[in-house]
Amino acid sequence: MGSIQIEFPIRNEENNFLQAMQLPGSAVLCLVLKAVIELDLFEIMAKAGPNAQISASEIVTSLPTSNPEAPLVLDRMLRFLASYSILKCSVVIDEEGNDKRLYSLTPICSNYIRNEDGFAIAPYLLAQFDKVFMQAWYQLKDSVLEGGTPFNREYGMHAFEYPGKDSRFNDVFNKGLQNLTGVTMKIILEVYKGFDGIEEVIDVGGGYGASLAWIVSKYPKIRGINFDLPHVIKDAPAIQGVEHVEGNMFESVPKVKTIFIKLILHDWDDDHCIRLLKNCFEALPNCGKVILVESILPESPQSDCVSNISFYFDIMMMTYNPGGRERTLKQFEALAKSAGFSAIKPIRQAYFYWVIEVYKN
Repeated sequence: MGSIQIEFPIRNEENNFLQAMQLPGSAVLCLVLKAVIELDLFEIMAKAGPNAQISASEIVTSLPTSNPEAPLVLDRMLRFLASYSILKCSVVIDEEGNDKRLYSLTPICSNYIRNEDGFAIAPYLLAQFDKVFMQAWYQLKDSVLEGGTPFNREYGMHAFEYPGKDSRFNDVFNKGLQNLTGVTMKIILEVYKGFDGIEEVIDVGGGYGASLAWIVSKYPKIRGINFDLPHVIKDAPAIQGVEHVEGNMFESVPKVKTIFIKLILHDWDDDHCIRLLKNCFEALPNCGKVILVESILPESPQSDCVSNISFYFDIMMMTYNPGGRERTLKQFEALAKSAGFSAIKPIRQAYFYWVIEVYKN
């Protein structure tokens, strides 16, 4: 017998109920996706060839398991992902006359598979849904009622301090950020041409120098300066064309004509951001500029994909970092003006980020 399909008109109240019931599935979706990535299933499916259709039983042969239940468990997980259109699923009849589900990758999956440069957003997803971050969310209600940042309430320290206490999480966290940088910097440098003709650029809060590595790779005449705290710089790898410099951005910034700041302002409250931007203002000549990469929140909530991601980032910053937040363009303008800058201009959008130029004069 074939599957039974029942069609009947759904009233508004029924549709509202169904949508309400669907929401909890979003959390389950992320956790199933996390497990699938940890099992490297998308990579296994990709190795089967373009447009390959593969069963759960076939996938299991590539896993280090002797669990007899693995094919059934995996099939149910993949079927669930297919219901969200993350995978494609087709049903065929096997030799014994039973239904057999075959799965194939969708274009969405390509983002979780390592690209030609070796990067994917999969490690970033693993970091965001790591148990360390997840535990902080259980403090969200009490942070509303009693105050405090959820992450600090859970662990008694800032989210930037914690990785130094947990080597496993530090590795997960840094791999996530490095991969997200590898994916996003490529498109940023494709759409933004503001590095043309620049001789020197400093990346403030540049971590291990991943962003600068992309910049000097495309613009080999640029001298890159990676500026971060001593405990970060000591582990930074050697990068051709990049000098690693220790310092504290809230105390001073080395003098240079062009300053690059990627996803730093959203980690901090307004006072810290203004202090940082004032240090940048003092470091720049009159013709200098700051190149920001940040999300820009719409003034009112929108339901498009970019807005969803930006508001998700905003809640994430609120949960992890004291004072952390995404900002509207007006809020960025207010920060720049408070630091002494004369003008701010969004230049190009790259995925859910904006490249924003901030001019001293």
